[in-house]
Parts: sequence; structure tokens; C-alpha cells
Amino acid sequence: MIISEPTSERALKKIQLEADLTIVGGGLAGTCAAITAAREGVKVVLVQDRPVLGGNASSEVRLWALGATSHQGNNNRWSREGGVIDEIAVENLWRNREGNPLYFDSLLLEKVRAEPNITLLLNTAMVGLDKDGPDRIKTIHAFCSQNSTLYDVTSLLFCDASGDGIVGYLAGAAYRVGAEKADEFDEAFAPAESYGELLGHTIYFYGKDTGEPVKYVAPDFALKDIKAIPRHDQIEVKQYGCALWWLEYGGRMDTVHDTEEIKWELWKVAYGVWDYIKNSGKFPEAETQTLEWIGTIPGKRESRRFEGDLMMSQSDIVEQKRFDDAVSFGGWAIDLHPADGLYSADSGCHQFHSKGVYQIPYRTMYSRNVDNLFTAGRLISSSHVAFGSTRVMMTCAHNAQAVGMAAAMCQEGGFNPRDLLEKDQMQALQRRLRRSGQYIPHLELPEDREDLFHSAQVKVSSEAQLASFSQSKHLATMDCARALLLPAQPGVLPEMTFYFSSKSDQTLEVQLRRSSLAGNYTPDDILETLSLLIPEGEAMAVTAKFSAKIAEFEYVFVCLMACPGVEIVQSEMHHTGVMPLVHTANKKVAKDAVQRPPVGAGFNCFEFWLPERRPVGKLPAVTFNPPLSCFGADQLRNDYARPFIQSNAWMADLSDEKPTLELIWDGLKKVQKVVIFFDVDYDHAMETVQWHHAEDAMPFCVKHYRLYAGVGQLLAEDCENYQGRVELNLREPVETNRLKLELLDTHGAPASIFSIQVYSV
Repeated sequence: MIISEPTSERALKKIQLEADLTIVGGGLAGTCAAITAAREGVKVVLVQDRPVLGGNASSEVRLWALGATSHQGNNNRWSREGGVIDEIAVENLWRNREGNPLYFDSLLLEKVRAEPNITLLLNTAMVGLDKDGPDRIKTIHAFCSQNSTLYDVTSLLFCDASGDGIVGYLAGAAYRVGAEKADEFDEAFAPAESYGELLGHTIYFYGKDTGEPVKYVAPDFALKDIKAIPRHDQIEVKQYGCALWWLEYGGRMDTVHDTEEIKWELWKVAYGVWDYIKNSGKFPEAETQTLEWIGTIPGKRESRRFEGDLMMSQSDIVEQKRFDDAVSFGGWAIDLHPADGLYSADSGCHQFHSKGVYQIPYRTMYSRNVDNLFTAGRLISSSHVAFGSTRVMMTCAHNAQAVGMAAAMCQEGGFNPRDLLEKDQMQALQRRLRRSGQYIPHLELPEDREDLFHSAQVKVSSEAQLASFSQSKHLATMDCARALLLPAQPGVLPEMTFYFSSKSDQTLEVQLRRSSLAGNYTPDDILETLSLLIPEGEAMAVTAKFSAKIAEFEYVFVCLMACPGVEIVQSEMHHTGVMPLVHTANKKVAKDAVQRPPVGAGFNCFEFWLPERRPVGKLPAVTFNPPLSCFGADQLRNDYARPFIQSNAWMADLSDEKPTLELIWDGLKKVQKVVIFFDVDYDHAMETVQWHHAEDAMPFCVKHYRLYAGVGQLLAEDCENYQGRVELNLREPVETNRLKLELLDTHGAPASIFSIQVYSV
């Protein structure tokens, strides 16, 4: 028993912590920065003011996390983010393909708690800080409401991933709110005059069918007049959750300090919309529906943006500019919303895509005037227009991984964030990111001398010659244009024989296309056009023979243009680095199959050629004569662990029952770590929550493998793998002049490897 005598005052319990890096904010950005840094040996304190991790992706808000893949609704092929966030997305798919947000919460908590270098403070809000001079933060102060404890956290480095930027704000870091004038960054999509309106907040809700009638009595504060929402006619019974993202409010308010007021307005709207669904009489199918869940905090889109040594702008995205300090990439559309949100009669968003992904430079990820402050998440240095793309969660997480790795280098070398701009330091950062699985398009680095793979002779059991995709019983209509996306070598493409069914003779136009910019997947350059006769009949063979010469290694599109009344025979086969596409629109992210921006808006007009999600999306049945040779062991020498410009994949011949890759050195090598990159279909948009996926593992991924040293010394075996990046750390170094990797089974497609790295330490 405790008995306390009266006193004039008491102090809260206080705990003092020291770390190498303090991260404030536990959304996907803060979480991935913390995990990345901790795995590099950095002592991290992660301060999160909510009871769970994930921010807008958590069960508190329930927004699916997306990035450059954009629901597979743009031309960014194989563009899912890499590194830790991809590890999380792939793991979530394996455990949670139905998209339960509670499962995703537990996964994030598990990943953070697995790192002994992370001290996690949940329900802990930062309330102040101390500085060590005008340009350095020394200590942050935070309070946990659940244990009534104050924390003083001191470190040499800080990262603000808080969304609203409380660390940067209190530290005096330069920041901006609202849109810049068009002439400041020469942005055609920006307003002529600067304004303060922002993207607003949204609260989601979900219904559930109980199987019996359920009445609903709305609270007094619920919206009574649904016509106050100009677009109320877009509301449908089954259209709740993320589909109602456009029920947005607060864009004309202070999205930091007015959040509670904004939340009440959103509750008013959400309960009012449910009342309309249940009691208006327009939705009899809602009689058995009940309101299963409604958010208690709003999902925020925009508040402060902090200035770094460079601010990204519209042209950086649209023109896909290159940066010497590129450490990440983006690919979501520039997606801006009307400030009046749900009360606007205008469209809920104005989004325009670039023709491909774009680089994000390191200079956007630290404060220009607070020396030891990194910024992550939606706080990075960008204009309001560029923010329309960089703000999405997977992009934020991918950027934050670069921050976590940069913090490790700063901790090791006693640097400030800006110091890593020096060429050797920047290349070291980029190399470490690439090793960890970070994808940085168009990044060319000197050979990684620490990777023993580069000094090895590579011997494989066989190499794939792509001869055909066999016919199946499945047919697809040619009412819309379809394409086969292929890696090509310099020279002339092989003859391709497709199979069609038609009730009458038809003429099919076939175009050979490429992208006008290397590394893009927008087929805007027509190299050659053929007209082919489709004879009446079933599964009729039709051969396309192009004479145009391919000048360099690149991806090409064989476009079979629309031919109503004709069906194409499809295949059940899957193949790494080859993809079927359809010329169509994904209504979630585009209004039409052709992007037609307003004149003078600063965007390009171009066609969308999109994949259909499996099991619908199938390759066409086709025969190649001679077979296509783009999957040899030489592809492992390329820099990218995914298809990009080339397949970058080694595949064995389809008849090879035990594909084997050997690395052979002239002398003994001391091997401590082996990293293998398998194919987890980087084109599949792995929406994290509220989305039912058809698969829990990607068919291309190697499921069962064995790794040997020397003659028969088994180092590792896994018969249930589903991850793309597999890091094998040996308990003791092994001296050997030979490693052998056997690929014994996959999740459905022929086995392939993108990369294998070998390190002594």
C-alpha cells in the first residue's frame, strides 16, 4: 500500500534517454527510417503519439498505402518501392491478403520490436525541445499519457517524421504552408497568386451486412441536408472506406491547429452520409447494413513542408530530371484537390501523371538551417505542386529509408546530414541503399568492390530461350488494344506468331513501339506498323515480322490494336520480365485511356497501357522464331534488381528441373553474408489494407532454394520463402572458392534471380 501525505506540488515521473538518432513520428516514414537505421547499428528512439504505428495506413485511419505503382493505373511498370517498405508489403501480403488493418498494425509493431536498437515510445507526444546553439537540436521532451511519464531524449541527430513537423517548427526550421506562385518555380500548374488553401482531411467509415434488418438513428450533430454535398449523387451503398476519399474537409483552415474542429465536421458528414444511406429510401439494399466502424481521427494530407537545400517542383517530376544525389524515387500523379473539399462542386481531385518515375534527391530530406535535423514523410522539401505527388505513403516510406541510412553514415563519421553531399560520401550512401534493396532509377555507380560477386566466374546449369507461351482455353476480346511488353536486344525482333479466333476475315493493325525516354514504359514512339489478315476460324495462327532495327537494349511494345469481333488466345504461363498490357484507363487514378491535360498546365498528353491484375491478366499465346535471348547469366551483371531497360534476370531453361547457379573464384574467399534478390513482381501494387488480393505470394518468387559452399557444404535452405530480398548472414565466415545456389521450387512461375551479392563481412 502507498500512502502519500499532502504537499504543495509534485513532479511527473521523468526518464532520460540517449540515442544516436531520435525520430518523432511513427507513420510508415518514421517506422522505415527507424528500422533502416537500427539495422545499421544506430541506437534509435522512435517517438509516436498514437497507440499504433503506421499513421494513415494504421487501423486508426485505414488508408491503403500506395506509391509509384498507383493501383497499376499508370505507365510505371515494375515500380513498387524497394527495401524495408517492400519487405513489409510482401510480408503483409503473405499474412494478410484480405487487407485487415489490425493485422497490418501488428506487423509494423512486430518489425519494430524485432530491432534491439530501437526504443519505441507509443502514446508519447513531443511537447518541447532544447537546442545546443542556434542551429542544433540537443534534446526533445515528450509526454506519455498512458504512463504519465515525461521523457527527455538526447541525441546527435534528429528526424522529423511527424506529419505536421513539430520538431522542425519548434527548432526554427524554415518551412512553408500553402501554394507557391507559378513564377517562383516556373510551375504551370501552380496558381498565378500565392494562396494558403491546402488539401484537407478525411475520415473513413465501413458498413457491414448483418443478414437482418438494422435500424439507424443518427446523432443530433449528423449532417441533415445531404444536398449540401454537391457530389452526393456519387454515394453508393458499397462505396465506403477508401472509396470515399473525396469526403474531404479543412483545406481552407489551419490544418495543424484546427484539426479537432475539422474532425467534428468530418464526423458530421460521415454520420450524415450513413443516415442518408440507411434512411433516405434510395438504398433498399442497405436495410441489413450496420455501421461497423468509423474513424476517430482524420487522415491528414497536408500541413507544413520544410525547406531543404533543394525544393522539388513540377518540372522535376514531369521532366523526370536526374540528380547526382538521387536516393529515392516517386511515381504517383501530381494529385491536388479543391480546397473546399466535399463542399466543392468541382471534381474531387485534379491528377496528372508523368510518363515514368522520377528521382528524388537527398537535398530534400534535411533542414537547410537546422544542422542536425532530417525530415521525412510528407515534410520533405517540395513545392505545393510537387507535394501533390511526393506526399503518398509508399513514397514517403521509401524516402525515409534513405534518411535512416544517411543517419547511420552520419553517426559513423560524425557528420551532419549536409556533409554527405560530398561525392564519395554520396556514392557510399547510394551504394549502401542499393545493397539494402532501395530502388533508385537511372543511378550509375562504380563497381561495388566489396561485393565478391564481381570477381567470380558465373556458371549456370542453363539459360532460358523464350520460345513460346503455350495456348490455353482462355480468350480475350480485342475490342480494345493489347500489347506485349518485351525486353529487346539490338537488332531485329524475332517473328512472333499469335493466335486469334474470329467469325469473319478481319484486318489487324500491329505496331512496334518503344518509349522515347530510356527506362520509361510509355509507348510514345512508333517504329513500324503492320497490317495482318485475321482469317475466319478458331485459334488461327497469324505471324508478325518487323523489319525495324532496335538500336539498343530496351523494352519494346508489340501493340495489337483494337479489332472488334476478334478474340486473342491467351496462355496460362507466367514469365519474369514480360508483361501483357491493355490500352485502357484505371478509373481510380485516371479519367480516360489517354491523359489530356488542360492546355498550358505543364503536363504531357499520352496513352495509358496498363496491366490487368491476375488472375484476369494473362500473357498472349505466342511463338518466337528464333527464340528470344534476354535472360542469360550476363543479366546478373546489371545494376538493377528488377526489370529496368533490360530484364536484369537470369532464368534457366524451362526443361531444367534443378536450376543451378555457381560462383567460382580463383582462390579462397571468406564469405560472411550472401544476399539474393528474387522476383516478387515489382509491378503488383500491394495495397496494404482494405484490399483483397488474389495471391498471398508472387508466382515468380523462388519458394525453395539451397545454398552450398565448396563441394556439398549446406549453408542455408528455405522451402517456404516468399520474400524478394533474402539476406543470409552466416554465424561464422566460410572459406571457399565456390558457392552454389539451387532453385528447387517457386510459387508458380519459372524460377529467376535478379541479383546475388557476396560479402566477406
